[in-house]
Amino acid sequence: MDVKLIFRKKVPEYYSMENVFTIILQSLRKRISATIIHAGSNKATPAAILKNILSFRKARADVFHVTGDIHYAVFAFPAHKVMLTIHDCVFLQNTNGIKKFVMLWFWHKLPVRYARIITTISEATKKDIIRITGCDESKIRVIGNPADPAYIYYPGSFNQQKPVILQIGTWPNKNLERVIKALDRINCHLSIIGKLTEEQKRLLTLSGIEFSNHIFLSKEELIRQYIECDLVLFVSTFEGFGLPVIEAQSIGRPLITSNISPLNEVAYRGAHLVDPFDVNAIREGVKKVISDVKYREQLIKEGMENVERYQPAHIASQYLELYEKISEGS
Repeated sequence: MDVKLIFRKKVPEYYSMENVFTIILQSLRKRISATIIHAGSNKATPAAILKNILSFRKARADVFHVTGDIHYAVFAFPAHKVMLTIHDCVFLQNTNGIKKFVMLWFWHKLPVRYARIITTISEATKKDIIRITGCDESKIRVIGNPADPAYIYYPGSFNQQKPVILQIGTWPNKNLERVIKALDRINCHLSIIGKLTEEQKRLLTLSGIEFSNHIFLSKEELIRQYIECDLVLFVSTFEGFGLPVIEAQSIGRPLITSNISPLNEVAYRGAHLVDPFDVNAIREGVKKVISDVKYREQLIKEGMENVERYQPAHIASQYLELYEKISEGS
């Protein structure tokens, strides 16, 4: 069976999606012939979209899997051979006007109608897809993201006097502004992954929080950030899955995340859950994890047990089942 995986254009600061399917492919390559094809452009202009579609049309395969982001790429291939993965619908929340209209129809409604099978990474995103597009529930399969084998347990001593708190992401849904307020008067170092806006820089300066900022990290450099931190704070207000949850759990760091779907489902019992819209709840969660040694140890233990649900071989077998279904025309 020949499978072509269709990826967005390579961009240094965005690689989590690519990493997910690279891990899956490592488990699949003994069973299938798989090739990755990257888009030539990430622009959303009509000319760039058309150019990408025409470029993809040259490909030949039994199954074409559009792995996310450039959902419109499904139109380059025969509908009965296409699977589309939608990771989340967050960019519909961050756009309005004509751009939102284009995203709604050419990134969601029309691609979902066209593709043979839709996969998504959480029940929460499945509900969003159904609500936004009217897609038949039976057409959608939920398959979680795999744990990256590169993220392995690394024991560390917790700096209770001045912990390093790791914040993953600076986009609006990553909730950095509330995190800054929540850490007021807590002695810590905030390590932030992602490009800061001028407003975020201003808030950090006014807060007096000691912080560092890291952008364009390689996977190895990102893993090092997890290893060197004492606590991972990932209180996002919206996620399709939330890879930092299982990354933190795999490394063996106590985790605070949002008590909203899908983050509470992905984390299971291996995290302290807080209301991401409540600054005081975030603050109290941080204080509890810092001060309670036994509680921290329990979170780490539960987290490492939870990661077993996301082993790559298990995730890959679910994709293989769907590839075979498409290839066989069943």
